[in-house]
Amino acid sequence: MAGGRRTYRTRAIVLDRTKLGETDLILTLLAADGRQLRAVAKGARKPGGRLAARVELFSETDFLLAKGRSLDVVSEASLVEPHAALRGDFERVAAASAVAEVARLTCYEDAPDGYLAPICSRALAACEEAADRAHLDLVAAAFAWKVLAHGGWRPELEACCACGDADVTFFSPLAGGMLCESCAHEVAGAERVSASGLSWLRALLALTFDELLAAPVDAETAVWLLGRSHTWAATHLDARLRAMEFYLGAL
Repeated sequence: MAGGRRTYRTRAIVLDRTKLGETDLILTLLAADGRQLRAVAKGARKPGGRLAARVELFSETDFLLAKGRSLDVVSEASLVEPHAALRGDFERVAAASAVAEVARLTCYEDAPDGYLAPICSRALAACEEAADRAHLDLVAAAFAWKVLAHGGWRPELEACCACGDADVTFFSPLAGGMLCESCAHEVAGAERVSASGLSWLRALLALTFDELLAAPVDAETAVWLLGRSHTWAATHLDARLRAMEFYLGAL
């Protein structure tokens, strides 16, 4: 017990920060067990405050949290992994913001999921490691596809999701994945996809981040893949992904 309130410890990734009052922040956190937590970090906006550097966006931190009526309160914080290589790099911050946004929209309070925190941590590290903008695009696109597939929104990429035909040449988020040419005529907005494009869509799901970072990819293909991941996520999460929109526009 601390100050009459129950306390608990957890390692968590800072996904979002909202200003509260003059000096405080409301943190949206992805806990190690995959739950979404929201907590107030008092004085976190004070210059030189003890919490300021420990609750930066994308940081992985060990927290001692006190249970509150509506929001928990940060009692202690110890920085574990700051992802420092993201700081001061516009493109890396934009890509990491897109990752954090998808993570925030796919984790839920009181819904533990051991898959989410490790893959989010790895994706943020991959944003640090990416050699160029094209590979940053691959990381953000792959994270969105992998996490949504894990959550039940896996695209059908092997056969037509309408009739089962293996000869697929069109993609539609609304339909649920790939379509044959015949079925595509019945689906508004279905987009023709080349054989190379289809191979890359499959690779986003199949390859590890290490493999994606090592794969040769041109900028045009990477942007196209990021665009497909954006439309897929926005469609199936039924949400506007502002950070990913911003990143797509920052070319």
